[in-house]
Amino acid sequence: MIILLVISLIAIQPSFRQGVVIKSVERNTTEFNEGLRAGQLISSINGKPITSLGDYSGIIEEEFAEEGEKSIDITTNAGVFGLTLKEVPKITVDNPGKTNIRTGLDLQGGARALIKPNATLSESEMNDLIQVSNQRFNAYGLSDVQIKSVSDLEGNRFMLIEVAGATPQDMEDLVSQQGKFEAKVSNKTVFEGGKKDITGVCRNDASCAGITQCSGDNNEGAFCNFQFTVYLSEAAAKRHANITGNLGYDDTGNYLSEKLYLYIDGQEVDSLLIGSSLRGQETTQISIQGSGQGRNQDEAIKDARASMKKLQTILITGSLPYKLEIVKLDTISPSLGEEFVSLILLAGVSSLVLVSIIIFIRYRKIKASIALLITSFSEIIIILGVASFIRWNLDLPSIAGILATIGTSVDSQIVILDEAARGQVISLAERIKRALFIIFAAYATAVASLIPLYWAGAGLFQGFAITTLIGITAGVFVSRPAFADMIRRVQE
Repeated sequence: MIILLVISLIAIQPSFRQGVVIKSVERNTTEFNEGLRAGQLISSINGKPITSLGDYSGIIEEEFAEEGEKSIDITTNAGVFGLTLKEVPKITVDNPGKTNIRTGLDLQGGARALIKPNATLSESEMNDLIQVSNQRFNAYGLSDVQIKSVSDLEGNRFMLIEVAGATPQDMEDLVSQQGKFEAKVSNKTVFEGGKKDITGVCRNDASCAGITQCSGDNNEGAFCNFQFTVYLSEAAAKRHANITGNLGYDDTGNYLSEKLYLYIDGQEVDSLLIGSSLRGQETTQISIQGSGQGRNQDEAIKDARASMKKLQTILITGSLPYKLEIVKLDTISPSLGEEFVSLILLAGVSSLVLVSIIIFIRYRKIKASIALLITSFSEIIIILGVASFIRWNLDLPSIAGILATIGTSVDSQIVILDEAARGQVISLAERIKRALFIIFAAYATAVASLIPLYWAGAGLFQGFAITTLIGITAGVFVSRPAFADMIRRVQE
């Protein structure tokens, strides 16, 4: 138990970092091109220390109080970035997390929607829908978006969308519009997303998709190009030939003078170069090219692959190929979440102390009460450690699962205490062994009931099921045998 506690504390990794952490950086901006990335910790701007969001806002307001270009040096844990800007940096920041414990929307605040497609989807179709939905939310400039597939006990598939900082109206506006994907040249539609115009997109095949070349160095930044093949229908191929037939070439002669622009709901999300060999050609096979960039070649390759995957996804399925219905829509206040957690922690600690006092009154052994407290707190730390390790977001159902674990833990420890306090007809070791058998039998029935709960309510109770399973499993195999060993030593 001690070893597992140490590992859990390492996984939780308490942090006392000061500053603000970058949550997102707009692409194709000076900030992005100079190397600012999400996850970096800003500690100062122009030598002025930053310890909180208030410091950051005050310094930014002070630096950009007057119009005109400003030169600012942003110091982060990844280095110092010198920027020349006419307006405030196009980044979003937040206070850094104090631990590796991730919190769900219930505690962060925002909007959550349970979405049902108007068709029965396979797992792969749902995954494509999720990727396209992610692209769509990103196109509208929303960050901290989490979309996952959930299902109920009847096998119906849903999308669970959580957007930090969004309102229910934001969610309704985005989901209620089915969306339309278009690829245009010279403001003329060449093809639309989905199976109507696109018969296939090369993915996961190095012969027709991958990184083609990289340039630059680690000092001045690097760029990498990608390329993949798209297969068009005959009708789309004819439109492509007619639209590109009268186009000229760019200065290099390698590409046409006009780009292929990609739109979602009329909003441009990307643009691609068109190879000069495709001019006026009625071909069902075209090569899509693009690039990625970064401070070094590894970053540039990673960015290029991410851009390629994003484009492949929207070309395969278009924007939102299915009409979507909002089954359930919630809004959560972050202040309410923080207040709830504080009250829950107070109630949990109070209940443990009260139970320990009752145990002392019942058994007249202060050591037994202390052992109960140690074991119960250990189980909580282990649950949080495992949640941090698997990067599970703790929401309100997860906290309820932790409370349920505390309850079952106390019940099991009382069983052990009662068996240990019985008469001396059988040995102490046999009595504790019998108590652990009872506890294991109860554990088996709890697991049997929690597994279906994982899918119940279209996945809204997953947090409760996960944390409870972690807690009771760690309890049965680690902390409760440790408690039994403590009581045996006390009795002896």
